[in-house]
Amino acid sequence: MEKYVVTISRQFASLGRTIAQIMSENLQIIFYDRDIVEATARRMGQPVSVISNEEENAQSVFFRRQYPLGMEVANMQDEIFHVQSNIIRDLADKESCILVGRCAGNVLKDHSRCLNIYVYAPVEARLRNCIEVLKMDPKTARKMIRTVDKARENYRYRYCPEARNAYDGYDIMIDSSKYGVDKTAEILTDMTRNIFTHE
Repeated sequence: MEKYVVTISRQFASLGRTIAQIMSENLQIIFYDRDIVEATARRMGQPVSVISNEEENAQSVFFRRQYPLGMEVANMQDEIFHVQSNIIRDLADKESCILVGRCAGNVLKDHSRCLNIYVYAPVEARLRNCIEVLKMDPKTARKMIRTVDKARENYRYRYCPEARNAYDGYDIMIDSSKYGVDKTAEILTDMTRNIFTHE
């Protein structure tokens, strides 16, 4: 079958990453998330921890310290995005795969066989996931939901300037709390198969 790509964006604690992993197993295609961070670190000659912490954070203390006289923090964030975009394109050209986060759908907007999915859930469900699945205390969970959601929103609007609202650019949006992780993954797997095997 001809290669295809699935991109998954998600709200924090909607369990979109877990859903992507299950889809990967169901579809028998490779799943990329942390691998993109590791590849970016290698290409930029930076520690993985730095790329991971700073890829969606324009307030980088590390980069302000490292480049006090020349490179702006935003410029380094732009460089990270540029490197990651090239990696995403390389992966999409190489094989069928699932790509999580990093505005992959926008990066691949000209890809002819790309399905862009957004996984979300109500705050109450995500708080429950934080506590029961991610083992956070309630105070930390509430703060993380606010902080990560805002960071991802800012990141998306910075690198997807054509997105006029939270919904632009997605082919499918699904509430993971309505069906649960396994059923959501099954629904999305079936949709993916139907789209790319019945074209």
